[in-house]
Amino acid sequence: MTLTPEGRVWNYGVGLAQMWTANLPYHVVLDTPLPFWAEQHRPNAFLSFANLETGDDSADVENSFIRGPGHELLLTTTMSDAASGARRRGYGRGATEHGSIATASVIDDDDHPRRDMMGLWNPNGERERATNAPFESESTSLAVMGALTALAFLLRFYKINQPDQVVYVFDEVHFGKFAAYYILREYYFDVHPPFAKMLLAAAGWFSGFDGKFEFENIGDSYTEHHVPYVGIRALPAVLGSLTVPIVFQIMKESGDVSITLLLMLMMHRAYRQRTRHPVSPYSSRCTAMLFHGPVTVLVHPLPQTPIRYSSEWWTWLIATGVFLACTLGCKMVGLFTFATIGTAVLVDLWSLLDIRRGHTMESFGRHFAARAFGLIIVPAIVYLSFFWVHFAILTNSGSGDSFMSPAFQETLKGNELLMNSQEIRYYDTITMRHKDTKTFLHSHVERYPMRYEDGRISSQGQQVTGYPHNDTNNDWQVIPTKAIPSTGRGRVVRHNDVVQLLHIKTDTYLMTHDVASPLMPTNQEFTTIDANDESRYNDTLFQIQINDAHEGEPWKSKSGHFKLIHIPTKVAMWTHPSPLPDWAFNQQEINGNKNSAEKSCTWYVDDIVADEYGTQSERITNVAPRPPKHMNFFRKFGELQLLMLQHNAGLTASHPYASGPINWPFLLSGISFWTESDSKKQIYMVGNVLGWWFCVMALSIFLGVLGADQLARRRGIVPIPDRKCPRALYIMPCSFVHAAVRNRLYNSTGFFLLAWAYHYFPFFLMNRQLFVHHYLPAHLASALVAGSVFNFILSETIHYPISIAGPSTRLRPRQKSDLGFKAAIAATGFAVALLMVFLFIAPLTYGTSSLDGHQVNRRRILSTWTLHFAGK
Repeated sequence: MTLTPEGRVWNYGVGLAQMWTANLPYHVVLDTPLPFWAEQHRPNAFLSFANLETGDDSADVENSFIRGPGHELLLTTTMSDAASGARRRGYGRGATEHGSIATASVIDDDDHPRRDMMGLWNPNGERERATNAPFESESTSLAVMGALTALAFLLRFYKINQPDQVVYVFDEVHFGKFAAYYILREYYFDVHPPFAKMLLAAAGWFSGFDGKFEFENIGDSYTEHHVPYVGIRALPAVLGSLTVPIVFQIMKESGDVSITLLLMLMMHRAYRQRTRHPVSPYSSRCTAMLFHGPVTVLVHPLPQTPIRYSSEWWTWLIATGVFLACTLGCKMVGLFTFATIGTAVLVDLWSLLDIRRGHTMESFGRHFAARAFGLIIVPAIVYLSFFWVHFAILTNSGSGDSFMSPAFQETLKGNELLMNSQEIRYYDTITMRHKDTKTFLHSHVERYPMRYEDGRISSQGQQVTGYPHNDTNNDWQVIPTKAIPSTGRGRVVRHNDVVQLLHIKTDTYLMTHDVASPLMPTNQEFTTIDANDESRYNDTLFQIQINDAHEGEPWKSKSGHFKLIHIPTKVAMWTHPSPLPDWAFNQQEINGNKNSAEKSCTWYVDDIVADEYGTQSERITNVAPRPPKHMNFFRKFGELQLLMLQHNAGLTASHPYASGPINWPFLLSGISFWTESDSKKQIYMVGNVLGWWFCVMALSIFLGVLGADQLARRRGIVPIPDRKCPRALYIMPCSFVHAAVRNRLYNSTGFFLLAWAYHYFPFFLMNRQLFVHHYLPAHLASALVAGSVFNFILSETIHYPISIAGPSTRLRPRQKSDLGFKAAIAATGFAVALLMVFLFIAPLTYGTSSLDGHQVNRRRILSTWTLHFAGK
């Protein structure tokens, strides 16, 4: 854009228009309407106009007016009028009914104006720098960040080869096999997305791991089995170390760099233990998520560059989407990161929709579409790509087959369904198993008692139960209820066929009737009736409903998952893990579930015991293996996602180290990673108590400051200024220009508080098994709040603007807050205290020192910590 006072021309991209030549009208033409504010200027100040949406600074000069291809704004105000506070507005044409708005900034050099962390303009003309004076220099800032990063690497790689055994029993034993499964290409099932586990598998593959070590028991030796565990541990250790410079940069962008915060993270035992012993894939998942989450927070504000839709703008926007997908690809907790970023984006869009911002609906639509693409479509594509790679690698049958549908299992090489699945024909003798509990449909001659313990009456019929072992009492023969041909395909049992099931051992038919089951009065009792008794014929009729089958599809062993629906009452045969009393030998109850649509009503034929002639014919024993089938990627993805959510919610079993969310902020419990009884060494995951409690206090202080500020404002007191009304030319309300302190307090620190809340409070709604490590993402956010609160309390001056410049004021390039000598003393004292706590509990962190009972007791700072080898 070009300014042409008195026939002279300046181009914004080359030079700046000196506005101290007064009493000159200007005609401004812009492509997109945007906010405008301007100040009184003197000969040593400059005024720049920028098209913030497009970054288009070009314009044609004609008759001393500024013209461009878009909307126009006529500034008839002269500089002398502006100095007296006059406000004028010109009205454009077309969609800019309310006038086009430009933005002007006072600049002391040629830097392009930048946004601060939360998207509000910094009147200084460039991104607000760190409040601490030593970080004002870019070289000094890089040096400090490099030193802190080196220290983080040192702490995480110190004795990373010890112990040379499997650690973290309830995660490493169960999940340590995942990396091996990728290397062996064997399919497995887990409740979390695969990205972090694939990273760990890649580290193992590059380190030479062959996948044969099985991670069976805690204490199994890596060195004896030649496992390159140091190389595998290195990946999460690197990611954990890199979290420190990322947090440094986040705080720098927000204007609140705090070395104390970074030292608190580096000396945080919980973070180090999740990255020091990361052979556990769960540790890898946490570490990878704790790496990608902060990266997402760091890159998210950067799309707010002034040159909208430029290559730089799109790069940062898409990078935000990619790292969002990476965070979610590590753990489902990444959904909370999505919610955090999504809320900030919605607030930004709501601001853009304000008519005072001057955006047309067409312009707003472009903004919305760009964000939808970068923050919804891009993450979806990246997230799907993780599963595409996951399926592409895991092509062989493995431990996770049984979780999947028959159609899914048939896509895996060597799966039992491909090897042994056979069509079932009438008069075949079969065994049936419940899909979820794996118990067989069983019956024996014993009968239900006449009266149950609660006083209800039974039918005293023959017991039908669920039995976990193979037994001849599990054999049932499929009897047709219609005429069938003597040979050929007409003898095959098909989807929706109505059959009877004859119990071979007792010569009775399976039936159910309107009698309450032993354990569940709302469900029907299952029993049997003599094969010669035709008076209850209808009660013995059942329909075979094969899952996801078409009409006429054959019923198959292994692969033909089905529901057995009773014809007269429409209940489905069902079982559950609760055992019956001693009179049923503590076997599982079988009953009729009135909710036949419930997925847990699914059964499958485990084996064809004999054909219609009572022999093991060639049809059953000599089966040629079939090649794997193809299944649409999106069907596989959808099935796996649903199972992940279902099984994640089903993790409700108790555990000695489980804890509730109410305990996490106060560090009332930890987790035992590893113990060695002979040497009395142990690794116990718990945070640095001082740093942890400091974060809790910082959250409380911050909420108190916000509450006090709002309460004071209700009484007309403004303790923290929120606006700067310049005594100069402006074309919009000055409330759009926030004071730096309030901007940081409400926007930057408020954003960190929002992240903490999103990553913490949802756990109160979960009924699944929870541990203190679930709090780590929220704790990282609370540490960011703590760093901001620390600077807010100890700052002795206010960042630009301190006050409105007067006529005699000499403008300085930048003004920044000064923490002062007292703040340095406080920070140093706190850092020393953190170090002392770190060194005191280090034996529990690294597991390299033997501790007697008295020493263990001393380190049990809270009585709720369950440490091993404690003294009496």
